[in-house]
Amino acid sequence: MPGPIQSLARAAAILRLLAGGARRLGLSDISSSLGLAKGTAHGILRTLQQEGFVEQDAASGKYQLGAELLRLGNSYLDVHELRARALVWTDDLARSSGEAVYLGVLHQSGVLIVHHVFRPDDSRQVLEVGAMQPLHSSALGKVLAAFDPVAHRQAAENERLVLTPHTITDPAGFEDVLEVARTRGWAADLEETWEGVASVAAPILDRRRMPVGAVGITGAVERVCEGGEIQARLVAAVRDCARAVSRDLGAGRF
Repeated sequence: MPGPIQSLARAAAILRLLAGGARRLGLSDISSSLGLAKGTAHGILRTLQQEGFVEQDAASGKYQLGAELLRLGNSYLDVHELRARALVWTDDLARSSGEAVYLGVLHQSGVLIVHHVFRPDDSRQVLEVGAMQPLHSSALGKVLAAFDPVAHRQAAENERLVLTPHTITDPAGFEDVLEVARTRGWAADLEETWEGVASVAAPILDRRRMPVGAVGITGAVERVCEGGEIQARLVAAVRDCARAVSRDLGAGRF
């Protein structure tokens, strides 16, 4: 049976050191603690940094765990559990809003729809569980990009396609949109992904207040909007739903 791969073992040792020690450690601290040459430690740290597992403080040059590692550590929350916790609340949201409800999670540089509640009317609708929505234009995607560092990096680095005349693709404009979403606690999609369709979404947090998904409603502009903006009652309903699911996941009151 082949033995352990030395570089992987060393990388794991560095991650354990960063997880168990001070908040940030310098290169000398890491190399001396693990008995590694500085050049070896620096090469491993550089690779971990490129993958998002380690971050380097610009001012001090010291290292700490990165957002990608935190996301992997958060994988104990199974998507099925998220969906199970959201079932009752998303049904209530569909009834109160009169619109279709979507629950999404970050997946392969987009938003994977893991639960879909039909609009409560007699219209013909297609189940969209398993469909993908873009990070840069959909309400679900913008919420994740605003609150999740990994989603933000993917949305910023990947090409932002023009989907409609309203899609915001320039870097500065996109960052402004995300800053508004962070301030409000929710994001909107006003015909940015599909013409004639508007959406609003809010983040779902777990017990560590880490974003694990987003919930939102989608409908025709003439129903969802009033005066060119998402109706306040619909924003409130979506945020209430997100808070309820978050509380069920242990996030507490917020």
